[in-house]
Amino acid sequence: MSDPSVGFIIHNLKQVVTLAGSSLPRRGKEMSELAVIEDGAIVVANGKIAEVGSEADLLAQFPNSRRVDGQGAVCLPGFVDPHTHLPFYGTRENDFEARILGKSYAEIALAGGGIRSTMRATRKASLDDLVTAAKPRLDRMLCSGTTTAEAKSGYGLNLETERRQLLAIKELDEVHPVDLVATNLAAHEVPDEYREDKEAYIRLLCDKLLPELKELAQFCDIFCEDHVYSAKESRRILSRAKEHGYQIKIHADEIESVGGAELACELGAVSADHLGRISEAGIKGLASCETIAVLLPGTTFYLNLPNKAPARKMIEAGVAVALATDLNPGSCLTESMPAILTIACADLRMTPGEVITAATINAAHAVGMGDSRGSLERGKWADFVLWDIPHWRYLPTHFGVNLVKDVYKKGRRVVQDGRRVSS
Repeated sequence: MSDPSVGFIIHNLKQVVTLAGSSLPRRGKEMSELAVIEDGAIVVANGKIAEVGSEADLLAQFPNSRRVDGQGAVCLPGFVDPHTHLPFYGTRENDFEARILGKSYAEIALAGGGIRSTMRATRKASLDDLVTAAKPRLDRMLCSGTTTAEAKSGYGLNLETERRQLLAIKELDEVHPVDLVATNLAAHEVPDEYREDKEAYIRLLCDKLLPELKELAQFCDIFCEDHVYSAKESRRILSRAKEHGYQIKIHADEIESVGGAELACELGAVSADHLGRISEAGIKGLASCETIAVLLPGTTFYLNLPNKAPARKMIEAGVAVALATDLNPGSCLTESMPAILTIACADLRMTPGEVITAATINAAHAVGMGDSRGSLERGKWADFVLWDIPHWRYLPTHFGVNLVKDVYKKGRRVVQDGRRVSS
Protein backbone atom coordinates (compact mmCIF):
# COMPACT_ATOMS: atom_id res chain seq x y z
CA MET A 1 0.00 0.00 0.00
CA SER A 2 1.08 3.63 -0.42
CA ASP A 3 0.58 6.54 1.94
CA PRO A 4 0.87 9.96 0.27
CA SER A 5 1.77 11.63 3.59
CA VAL A 6 4.91 9.50 3.88
CA GLY A 7 7.93 11.53 2.87
CA PHE A 8 10.40 8.65 2.58
CA ILE A 9 11.61 5.38 4.01
CA ILE A 10 15.24 5.15 5.07
CA HIS A 11 16.31 1.54 4.75
CA ASN A 12 19.44 -0.61 4.46
CA LEU A 13 20.30 0.15 8.07
CA LYS A 14 22.42 -2.37 9.92
CA GLN A 15 20.79 -1.50 13.23
CA VAL A 16 18.17 0.99 14.39
CA VAL A 17 18.72 1.84 18.05
CA THR A 18 15.25 3.08 18.97
CA LEU A 19 15.38 3.61 22.77
CA ALA A 20 11.64 2.89 22.55
CA GLY A 21 9.89 2.02 25.77
CA SER A 22 8.74 3.87 28.85
CA SER A 23 7.70 7.50 28.54
CA LEU A 24 9.62 8.15 31.78
CA PRO A 25 13.38 8.67 32.20
CA ARG A 26 15.25 5.37 32.28
CA ARG A 27 16.72 4.14 35.57
CA GLY A 28 18.83 1.21 36.71
CA LYS A 29 18.82 -1.73 34.29
CA GLU A 30 16.49 0.15 31.93
CA MET A 31 19.47 2.30 30.94
CA SER A 32 20.99 -0.71 29.17
CA GLU A 33 17.81 -1.67 27.29
CA LEU A 34 18.09 0.10 23.93
CA ALA A 35 15.36 -1.69 21.91
CA VAL A 36 17.56 -2.37 18.88
CA ILE A 37 16.05 -3.46 15.54
CA GLU A 38 18.44 -5.41 13.32
CA ASP A 39 18.08 -4.61 9.60
CA GLY A 40 15.61 -1.89 10.47
CA ALA A 41 14.02 1.01 8.63
CA ILE A 42 12.33 4.30 9.49
CA VAL A 43 9.33 5.86 7.80
CA VAL A 44 9.38 9.69 7.91
CA ALA A 45 6.35 11.88 7.25
CA ASN A 46 5.96 15.63 7.78
CA GLY A 47 9.21 15.82 9.71
CA LYS A 48 8.18 13.15 12.21
CA ILE A 49 8.60 9.43 12.58
CA ALA A 50 5.60 7.64 11.11
CA GLU A 51 6.84 4.10 11.73
CA VAL A 52 9.92 2.18 12.86
CA GLY A 53 10.38 -1.51 12.21
CA SER A 54 12.09 -4.15 10.15
CA GLU A 55 13.07 -3.23 6.63
CA ALA A 56 11.18 -6.18 5.14
CA ASP A 57 7.93 -5.24 6.88
CA LEU A 58 8.05 -1.51 6.11
CA LEU A 59 9.05 -1.89 2.45
CA ALA A 60 6.16 -4.30 2.01
CA GLN A 61 3.77 -1.95 3.81
CA PHE A 62 4.82 1.14 1.82
CA PRO A 63 5.96 -0.21 -1.58
CA ASN A 64 5.46 3.02 -3.52
CA SER A 65 7.11 5.45 -1.11
CA ARG A 66 10.42 7.14 -1.85
CA ARG A 67 13.38 5.17 -0.57
CA VAL A 68 16.61 6.52 0.92
CA ASP A 69 19.57 4.14 1.17
CA GLY A 70 21.09 4.10 4.65
CA GLN A 71 24.25 2.46 3.25
CA GLY A 72 24.53 -0.09 6.01
CA ALA A 73 24.87 2.50 8.77
CA VAL A 74 23.88 2.17 12.43
CA CYS A 75 21.06 4.60 13.21
CA LEU A 76 20.66 6.27 16.62
CA PRO A 77 18.48 9.13 17.86
CA GLY A 78 20.14 12.52 17.62
CA PHE A 79 22.00 13.42 20.79
CA VAL A 80 20.46 15.90 23.19
CA ASP A 81 23.09 17.99 24.99
CA PRO A 82 21.37 19.19 28.20
CA HIS A 83 24.11 21.46 29.59
CA THR A 84 26.06 23.98 27.49
CA HIS A 85 27.30 27.55 27.85
CA LEU A 86 27.00 28.16 24.11
CA PRO A 87 26.91 31.96 23.70
CA PHE A 88 30.21 33.40 24.95
CA TYR A 89 32.98 35.59 23.65
CA GLY A 90 36.73 35.39 24.03
CA THR A 91 39.04 32.48 24.80
CA ARG A 92 40.77 31.13 27.91
CA GLU A 93 43.79 29.19 26.68
CA ASN A 94 45.91 30.98 29.29
CA ASP A 95 43.77 29.42 32.03
CA PHE A 96 44.35 25.98 30.54
CA GLU A 97 48.12 26.38 30.56
CA ALA A 98 48.09 27.91 34.06
CA ARG A 99 46.29 24.86 35.42
CA ILE A 100 48.83 22.55 33.79
CA LEU A 101 51.55 24.53 35.59
CA GLY A 102 49.80 24.02 38.93
CA LYS A 103 47.90 27.28 39.42
CA SER A 104 44.72 27.06 41.50
CA TYR A 105 41.29 28.39 40.52
CA ALA A 106 41.76 31.31 42.95
CA GLU A 107 45.21 32.14 41.58
CA ILE A 108 43.92 32.09 38.00
CA ALA A 109 41.01 34.36 38.96
CA LEU A 110 43.34 36.82 40.76
CA ALA A 111 45.49 36.95 37.62
CA GLY A 112 42.45 38.04 35.59
CA GLY A 113 41.26 34.65 34.34
CA GLY A 114 38.28 32.48 35.19
CA ILE A 115 34.56 33.05 34.60
CA ARG A 116 34.83 36.79 35.11
CA SER A 117 37.41 37.07 32.33
CA THR A 118 34.81 35.62 29.94
CA MET A 119 32.28 37.98 31.51
CA ARG A 120 34.44 40.97 30.64
CA ALA A 121 34.91 39.80 27.02
CA THR A 122 31.22 38.94 26.60
CA ARG A 123 30.10 42.31 27.94
CA LYS A 124 32.07 43.97 25.13
CA ALA A 125 30.53 41.74 22.42
CA SER A 126 27.56 42.80 20.34
CA LEU A 127 24.61 40.56 19.57
CA ASP A 128 26.06 39.94 16.11
CA ASP A 129 29.42 39.07 17.68
CA LEU A 130 27.80 36.47 19.95
CA VAL A 131 25.77 34.92 17.13
CA THR A 132 28.74 34.84 14.75
CA ALA A 133 30.97 33.22 17.38
CA ALA A 134 28.39 30.59 18.33
CA LYS A 135 27.37 29.44 14.84
CA PRO A 136 30.54 27.39 14.18
CA ARG A 137 30.13 25.76 17.60
CA LEU A 138 26.62 24.74 16.66
CA ASP A 139 27.85 23.40 13.32
CA ARG A 140 30.43 21.27 15.13
CA MET A 141 27.77 20.01 17.54
CA LEU A 142 25.48 19.09 14.65
CA CYS A 143 28.25 17.33 12.72
CA SER A 144 29.01 15.33 15.89
CA GLY A 145 25.42 14.08 16.11
CA THR A 146 23.74 16.63 18.42
CA THR A 147 20.31 17.75 17.23
CA THR A 148 18.96 19.47 20.40
CA ALA A 149 20.85 21.41 23.07
CA GLU A 150 20.30 23.52 26.14
CA ALA A 151 22.15 26.86 26.10
CA LYS A 152 22.84 29.10 29.09
CA SER A 153 23.55 32.76 29.57
CA GLY A 154 25.74 33.58 32.57
CA TYR A 155 28.68 35.46 31.11
CA GLY A 156 27.01 38.87 31.35
CA LEU A 157 26.01 39.12 35.00
CA ASN A 158 24.16 42.32 34.25
CA LEU A 159 20.77 42.88 32.64
CA GLU A 160 22.01 44.15 29.28
CA THR A 161 24.51 41.38 28.56
CA GLU A 162 22.39 38.56 29.96
CA ARG A 163 19.60 39.73 27.68
CA ARG A 164 22.03 39.89 24.75
CA GLN A 165 23.16 36.30 25.39
CA LEU A 166 19.57 35.08 25.57
CA LEU A 167 18.68 37.00 22.40
CA ALA A 168 21.64 35.30 20.70
CA ILE A 169 20.24 31.91 21.74
CA LYS A 170 16.83 32.89 20.36
CA GLU A 171 18.31 34.02 17.03
CA LEU A 172 20.46 30.91 16.71
CA ASP A 173 17.47 28.70 17.44
CA GLU A 174 15.59 30.38 14.60
CA VAL A 175 18.33 30.02 11.97
CA HIS A 176 20.18 26.80 12.85
CA PRO A 177 18.98 23.18 12.61
CA VAL A 178 19.94 22.41 16.22
CA ASP A 179 16.97 23.14 18.48
CA LEU A 180 18.02 25.27 21.46
CA VAL A 181 16.46 25.50 24.91
CA ALA A 182 17.39 28.71 26.76
CA THR A 183 18.47 28.94 30.40
CA ASN A 184 18.95 32.10 32.46
CA LEU A 185 22.21 31.61 34.39
CA ALA A 186 22.65 35.14 35.68
CA ALA A 187 23.55 33.44 39.00
CA HIS A 188 26.71 31.93 37.47
CA GLU A 189 29.09 34.07 39.53
CA VAL A 190 29.16 37.36 41.39
CA PRO A 191 30.29 40.12 39.00
CA ASP A 192 33.33 42.28 39.67
CA GLU A 193 31.32 45.31 40.72
CA TYR A 194 29.45 43.36 43.42
CA ARG A 195 32.34 41.37 44.91
CA GLU A 196 32.10 43.39 48.14
CA ASP A 197 28.31 43.34 48.27
CA LYS A 198 26.94 40.00 47.07
CA GLU A 199 23.61 40.68 48.80
CA ALA A 200 23.03 43.64 46.51
CA TYR A 201 23.57 41.43 43.46
CA ILE A 202 21.20 38.78 44.85
CA ARG A 203 18.55 41.49 45.22
CA LEU A 204 19.22 42.58 41.63
CA LEU A 205 18.83 38.96 40.49
CA CYS A 206 15.56 38.44 42.31
CA ASP A 207 13.99 41.81 41.55
CA LYS A 208 15.22 42.57 38.03
CA LEU A 209 17.26 39.95 36.16
CA LEU A 210 14.82 37.10 36.77
CA PRO A 211 11.51 38.82 35.96
CA GLU A 212 12.79 40.94 33.06
CA LEU A 213 14.42 38.02 31.26
CA LYS A 214 11.69 35.43 31.76
CA GLU A 215 10.27 35.81 28.25
CA LEU A 216 13.62 34.72 26.81
CA ALA A 217 14.34 31.63 28.95
CA GLN A 218 12.51 28.48 29.96
CA PHE A 219 14.92 27.50 32.73
CA CYS A 220 16.77 29.23 35.55
CA ASP A 221 20.08 27.77 36.75
CA ILE A 222 22.51 28.66 39.56
CA PHE A 223 26.07 27.76 40.56
CA CYS A 224 25.40 26.31 44.00
CA GLU A 225 28.73 26.21 45.85
CA ASP A 226 29.74 27.88 49.12
CA HIS A 227 32.27 30.11 47.32
CA VAL A 228 29.64 31.27 44.80
CA TYR A 229 26.01 30.86 46.01
CA SER A 230 25.42 28.81 49.13
CA ALA A 231 22.55 26.35 49.38
CA LYS A 232 20.62 28.93 51.44
CA GLU A 233 21.21 31.66 48.84
CA SER A 234 20.41 29.25 46.02
CA ARG A 235 17.11 28.28 47.63
CA ARG A 236 16.17 31.94 47.90
CA ILE A 237 17.06 32.78 44.29
CA LEU A 238 15.54 29.65 42.75
CA SER A 239 12.36 29.99 44.78
CA ARG A 240 11.94 33.47 43.36
CA ALA A 241 12.66 32.10 39.88
CA LYS A 242 9.86 29.56 40.29
CA GLU A 243 7.51 32.37 41.29
CA HIS A 244 8.33 34.03 37.96
CA GLY A 245 7.51 30.83 36.06
CA TYR A 246 10.94 29.36 35.38
CA GLN A 247 11.68 25.67 35.50
CA ILE A 248 14.72 24.97 37.64
CA LYS A 249 18.20 23.54 37.06
CA ILE A 250 21.13 23.55 39.51
CA HIS A 251 24.91 23.37 39.17
CA ALA A 252 25.12 21.08 42.21
CA ASP A 253 27.88 19.61 44.37
CA GLU A 254 30.60 20.02 41.75
CA ILE A 255 33.49 21.05 43.99
CA GLU A 256 32.16 20.46 47.50
CA SER A 257 29.17 18.61 48.92
CA VAL A 258 26.86 21.46 49.93
CA GLY A 259 23.46 19.78 49.61
CA GLY A 260 22.86 20.86 46.02
CA ALA A 261 21.31 17.55 44.97
CA GLU A 262 19.02 17.57 47.99
CA LEU A 263 17.99 21.15 47.17
CA ALA A 264 17.23 20.12 43.58
CA CYS A 265 14.83 17.47 44.83
CA GLU A 266 13.27 19.84 47.35
CA LEU A 267 12.56 22.47 44.69
CA GLY A 268 11.47 20.01 41.99
CA ALA A 269 14.36 20.87 39.69
CA VAL A 270 14.31 19.30 36.23
CA SER A 271 18.01 18.51 36.62
CA ALA A 272 20.93 18.63 39.03
CA ASP A 273 24.20 18.95 37.12
CA HIS A 274 27.88 18.07 37.80
CA LEU A 275 27.53 16.10 41.11
CA GLY A 276 31.21 15.24 41.48
CA ARG A 277 30.89 15.54 45.26
CA ILE A 278 27.30 14.37 45.73
CA SER A 279 26.52 12.98 49.18
CA GLU A 280 24.93 9.64 50.01
CA ALA A 281 21.80 11.56 50.99
CA GLY A 282 21.88 13.33 47.66
CA ILE A 283 22.06 10.03 45.76
CA LYS A 284 19.18 8.65 47.80
CA GLY A 285 17.17 11.78 47.14
CA LEU A 286 17.72 11.75 43.38
CA ALA A 287 16.77 8.06 43.27
CA SER A 288 13.39 8.88 44.78
CA CYS A 289 12.54 12.16 43.02
CA GLU A 290 11.99 13.12 39.39
CA THR A 291 15.13 15.27 39.02
CA ILE A 292 17.59 14.05 36.36
CA ALA A 293 21.27 13.80 37.30
CA VAL A 294 23.23 15.42 34.45
CA LEU A 295 26.86 14.29 34.65
CA LEU A 296 29.66 16.23 32.97
CA PRO A 297 32.66 13.89 32.80
CA GLY A 298 34.40 16.06 30.25
CA THR A 299 34.77 18.77 32.89
CA THR A 300 36.44 16.59 35.50
CA PHE A 301 38.69 15.24 32.72
CA TYR A 302 39.56 18.71 31.38
CA LEU A 303 40.24 20.13 34.86
CA ASN A 304 41.93 16.95 36.10
CA LEU A 305 39.67 16.91 39.17
CA PRO A 306 40.05 13.98 41.55
CA ASN A 307 36.36 13.74 42.42
CA LYS A 308 34.33 12.29 39.59
CA ALA A 309 30.58 11.78 39.73
CA PRO A 310 29.85 8.31 41.19
CA ALA A 311 27.88 7.17 38.16
CA ARG A 312 27.91 3.46 39.00
CA LYS A 313 26.60 4.04 42.50
CA MET A 314 23.95 6.43 41.18
CA ILE A 315 22.71 4.09 38.45
CA GLU A 316 22.60 1.13 40.83
CA ALA A 317 20.63 3.27 43.32
CA GLY A 318 18.02 4.05 40.65
CA VAL A 319 19.01 7.62 39.72
CA ALA A 320 18.06 8.71 36.20
CA VAL A 321 21.41 9.74 34.69
CA ALA A 322 22.03 11.94 31.65
CA LEU A 323 25.26 13.19 30.04
CA ALA A 324 26.24 16.59 28.63
CA THR A 325 29.30 18.35 27.22
CA ASP A 326 29.32 21.43 29.49
CA LEU A 327 30.63 23.28 26.43
CA ASN A 328 32.28 26.44 27.77
CA PRO A 329 35.52 28.39 27.23
CA GLY A 330 37.26 27.60 30.50
CA SER A 331 36.49 24.21 31.99
CA CYS A 332 35.38 22.00 29.06
CA LEU A 333 35.89 23.37 25.59
CA THR A 334 34.28 20.70 23.42
CA GLU A 335 31.17 20.37 21.28
CA SER A 336 31.53 16.59 20.96
CA MET A 337 28.99 14.34 22.65
CA PRO A 338 30.81 11.23 21.28
CA ALA A 339 33.92 12.31 23.21
CA ILE A 340 31.78 12.64 26.34
CA LEU A 341 30.46 9.10 25.84
CA THR A 342 34.01 7.74 25.72
CA ILE A 343 35.06 9.65 28.84
CA ALA A 344 31.93 8.49 30.69
CA CYS A 345 32.79 4.88 29.88
CA ALA A 346 36.48 5.21 30.78
CA ASP A 347 36.28 7.51 33.81
CA LEU A 348 32.80 6.87 35.23
CA ARG A 349 32.64 3.16 34.35
CA MET A 350 29.35 3.52 32.53
CA THR A 351 28.57 0.90 29.90
CA PRO A 352 28.06 1.70 26.18
CA GLY A 353 24.34 1.09 26.55
CA GLU A 354 24.09 3.37 29.56
CA VAL A 355 25.94 6.25 27.93
CA ILE A 356 23.75 6.09 24.82
CA THR A 357 20.62 6.22 26.97
CA ALA A 358 22.13 9.06 29.00
CA ALA A 359 22.88 11.09 25.86
CA THR A 360 19.50 10.58 24.17
CA ILE A 361 16.25 9.84 25.98
CA ASN A 362 17.40 10.76 29.50
CA ALA A 363 19.07 13.90 28.18
CA ALA A 364 15.82 14.81 26.44
CA HIS A 365 13.99 14.52 29.76
CA ALA A 366 16.67 16.74 31.33
CA VAL A 367 15.46 19.60 29.11
CA GLY A 368 11.77 18.76 29.44
CA MET A 369 11.51 17.29 25.93
CA GLY A 370 11.30 13.55 26.51
CA ASP A 371 7.91 13.44 24.80
CA SER A 372 9.17 14.76 21.45
CA ARG A 373 12.77 13.51 20.96
CA GLY A 374 15.48 11.31 22.43
CA SER A 375 14.11 8.06 20.99
CA LEU A 376 12.95 6.78 17.60
CA GLU A 377 9.24 6.24 18.11
CA ARG A 378 6.10 7.01 16.19
CA GLY A 379 5.05 10.65 16.56
CA LYS A 380 8.43 12.01 17.67
CA TRP A 381 10.55 14.32 15.55
CA ALA A 382 12.62 12.54 12.93
CA ASP A 383 15.93 13.52 14.52
CA PHE A 384 18.41 10.71 13.89
CA VAL A 385 22.05 10.09 13.03
CA LEU A 386 23.61 7.51 10.72
CA TRP A 387 26.93 6.27 12.09
CA ASP A 388 29.70 4.59 10.10
CA ILE A 389 30.25 1.88 12.71
CA PRO A 390 29.79 -1.92 12.73
CA HIS A 391 27.65 -2.08 15.89
CA TRP A 392 26.14 0.40 18.35
CA ARG A 393 28.49 -0.81 21.12
CA TYR A 394 31.42 0.31 18.96
CA LEU A 395 30.52 4.00 19.17
CA PRO A 396 32.27 4.99 22.45
CA THR A 397 35.28 2.75 21.78
CA HIS A 398 36.59 4.77 18.82
CA PHE A 399 37.32 8.32 19.92
CA GLY A 400 39.01 11.43 18.59
CA VAL A 401 37.52 11.14 15.09
CA ASN A 402 34.08 11.86 13.67
CA LEU A 403 32.18 8.68 12.75
CA VAL A 404 29.00 10.51 11.68
CA LYS A 405 27.81 9.83 8.13
CA ASP A 406 24.52 11.72 7.95
CA VAL A 407 22.33 13.68 10.35
CA TYR A 408 18.59 14.16 9.85
CA LYS A 409 16.77 16.93 11.67
CA LYS A 410 12.96 16.89 11.56
CA GLY A 411 13.21 14.63 8.52
CA ARG A 412 15.65 16.81 6.58
CA ARG A 413 19.24 15.76 5.94
CA VAL A 414 21.40 18.51 7.44
CA VAL A 415 24.75 16.67 7.51
CA GLN A 416 25.95 14.45 4.67
CA ASP A 417 29.15 12.42 4.79
CA GLY A 418 30.11 14.22 7.99
CA ARG A 419 29.74 17.70 6.54
CA ARG A 420 27.11 20.35 7.13
CA VAL A 421 24.62 20.63 4.27
CA SER A 422 24.09 24.22 3.15
CA SER A 423 20.61 25.44 3.97
